[in-house]
Amino acid sequence: MTVGRYIADFGCIEAKLIVELDGGQHQDSDYDVRRDTELEALGFTVLRFWNNQVLQETEAVLAEILRVLETTTGE
Repeated sequence: MTVGRYIADFGCIEAKLIVELDGGQHQDSDYDVRRDTELEALGFTVLRFWNNQVLQETEAVLAEILRVLETTTGE
């Protein structure tokens, strides 16, 4: 999904939600901080999960995405 000048891993334009899955190269990344700040300035909520979280704690990750969607969309 392309948002502005960035490519997001996953997202929903209608809910203005971006979900990023991160590996070790994203640890303490200044680029990611700037990128998230720009995306948030465009009105998006950015969620980041570590790859191992997604693989080992899938239900918790999905629950967090749903919680944010319910909060941002009011449903």
